[in-house]
Amino acid sequence: MKIIILGANQVGSTLAETLAGEANDITVVDEDAEKLRELKDHIDIGTVPGHPSLPDILTKAGGHDADMIIAVTESDEINMVACRVAYSLFQTPKKICRIREASYLKSDKLLFGQHGIAVDTVISPELIVSQDIERLLDLPGSLQVLDFADGKVQLVAVKAYYGGPLVGQEIRLLRQHMPSVDTRVAAIFRKDRPIIPEGSTVIEADDEVFFVAAQKDIRACMSELRRMDKPYKRLMIAGGGNIGMRLAQKVEGRYQVKIIERDPVRCTYISEKLDHAIVLNGEASQRDLLIEENIASTDVFLALTNDDEANIMSSLLAKRLGATKVMALINNPAYVDLVQGGDIDIAISPQQATIGSLLAHVRRGDVVNVHSLRRGAAEAMEAIAHGDEASSKVVGRAIQDIDLPEGTTIGAIVRNDEVLIAHDNIVVEPDDHVILFLVDRKRIPEVERLFQVGFSFF
Repeated sequence: MKIIILGANQVGSTLAETLAGEANDITVVDEDAEKLRELKDHIDIGTVPGHPSLPDILTKAGGHDADMIIAVTESDEINMVACRVAYSLFQTPKKICRIREASYLKSDKLLFGQHGIAVDTVISPELIVSQDIERLLDLPGSLQVLDFADGKVQLVAVKAYYGGPLVGQEIRLLRQHMPSVDTRVAAIFRKDRPIIPEGSTVIEADDEVFFVAAQKDIRACMSELRRMDKPYKRLMIAGGGNIGMRLAQKVEGRYQVKIIERDPVRCTYISEKLDHAIVLNGEASQRDLLIEENIASTDVFLALTNDDEANIMSSLLAKRLGATKVMALINNPAYVDLVQGGDIDIAISPQQATIGSLLAHVRRGDVVNVHSLRRGAAEAMEAIAHGDEASSKVVGRAIQDIDLPEGTTIGAIVRNDEVLIAHDNIVVEPDDHVILFLVDRKRIPEVERLFQVGFSFF
């Protein structure tokens, strides 16, 4: 697939690296020639320096035969104009646009489309990240929570602790512990190394366990692996930017929310947009301010500013002063592995969250959901099975008979509104939503081929 990526920022660079490793023809456009040189030095891609929305620059990047344009520059306006230019000049089949401004998103049905700005898919990183954080808040103790099939199925990562009912026991005993709940352990990460679980696999303390279950059964499954954390009540958010404000708007009706914002003008703006949250003007790294606002009784401290270093330092301080849980927004991928799991309980990577949404539109076959896991090392996807026994490699076959690539497991199948946890004897039917877990991303092309329908179907 020939793909043009506009913007060599963190999202654009990570996306280029991911897609280039999957045998795609990638060209990156950016005004910063030095940044493009650095990118080209370590991945095999084409680069074009210049303003991303100019017709001659898009032509030079190969717009006349591109299959897809992904506009992820820092400017909403440049992204939108570039998509419109690509459609007008080249009739580019697929145009994906990153939009950050909430006002544009409110009018998306009128603005976007062939008769408007000609954008096929809108991606909002701030919205994606705030939704991810909201799910983490709703499931205390979880490290990652992912929705599939419109929320009917969830994939949840938890750390197994000493004293959990299943710690030190084989996975097959899970059914004995919970006879009325159906679940499947999709993968285990032990000291950062993946383990494909079998019935005889023993869960050890400190294992990072990914399990899949119907949404209604998630809490019961978590309680088997670790002692359940008390529901959160009090949140403190450092940073009143797009993510911080969006999150506060979504959760202020369910939690006691305080926001710390350094800019007095922004404070006024936020306070007008919120109904219940308390807005404080100040620095989140001020020890006296945190103590004064009872940080010791705060259930979750969320550092959501645009500054990685500020987020890390304020999170460490909040933890030292008594905050039960701390989460920090980390843009630099090199920092994520450094801080995750220490004093900072959860490091949130906006790039990985955004890239998952983008990849769903790039994958071959009918892939409707993609989530990046373990900082991009693993992947979970939701694919729809099409065809019949003659034309499909999955339809009409029991799960045990499907030739899955090594390191790939099927976690669940959603059939209409029914959630079927993937046991070996379940037969895949047409239009089933199949939830897969891949510990090795190099196997993605093989999984895509599995779900592509042969010519005999047409």
